[in-house]
Amino acid sequence: MTVLDIDDVDTYYGPSHVLHDVSLRVERDEIVALIGRNGAGKTTTLRSIMGVTPPKDGAIRLHGDDVHGLSPNEIRRRGISWTPEDRRVFPDLTVAENLQIASRVTADPSNAGHGTSFTVDEIYDSFERLDERRDQRAGTMSGGEQQMLAIARSLVGPPVEVLALDEPSEGLAPQIVDDVRAMIEELNERGMTILLVEQNAHLALELADRAYVLETGHIELTAPATELLNDQDVLETYLGVR
Repeated sequence: MTVLDIDDVDTYYGPSHVLHDVSLRVERDEIVALIGRNGAGKTTTLRSIMGVTPPKDGAIRLHGDDVHGLSPNEIRRRGISWTPEDRRVFPDLTVAENLQIASRVTADPSNAGHGTSFTVDEIYDSFERLDERRDQRAGTMSGGEQQMLAIARSLVGPPVEVLALDEPSEGLAPQIVDDVRAMIEELNERGMTILLVEQNAHLALELADRAYVLETGHIELTAPATELLNDQDVLETYLGVR
């Protein structure tokens, strides 16, 4: 069943045409990877979905309902949650305060019965490190801990139907990347549908069921993730991976 459907989206930054007729779909319980070189338009795709940089043309549908034109807050209330690339935790607030702010967002009635919801207490049960750091200011934590908090903050509040993760492994040590991988796998096993943008192509393709390759604002390829992972020509041509 298609949960999120992006259809012929065109997005601009001022006069610059960044996304060109981008179309993709995300099925229930899938991990779908969106991969490509730096500047290909991956983050812009997520910003378009969330209404941060609204598309000029095209449709964005959640369960068949067009959410194009809604505010980011309303899109979150409908069930799409976004962990941005730069994490954006509140550095002067504690872990507990960061989570409490997110938990105050209320669900849209149309989201009733959809998605997976987490209370703050459930977050602490699932993320032991955050439980240990609940009274610590977010800005004093390590990059990996801040990434964990950013993902956790995306989960509290209204039920999450699709979790959009933007570069969750960026700048993290290998051991912490393994922790993030395990976190994504656990969320998916619990029924979370995930749209994953990740510069680490091997990590993304190892996690994903299907993948889209974005090149200068165009979808160039889509295939099962394992097929792309084993295609060295694709990895070198579109991702610069040798």
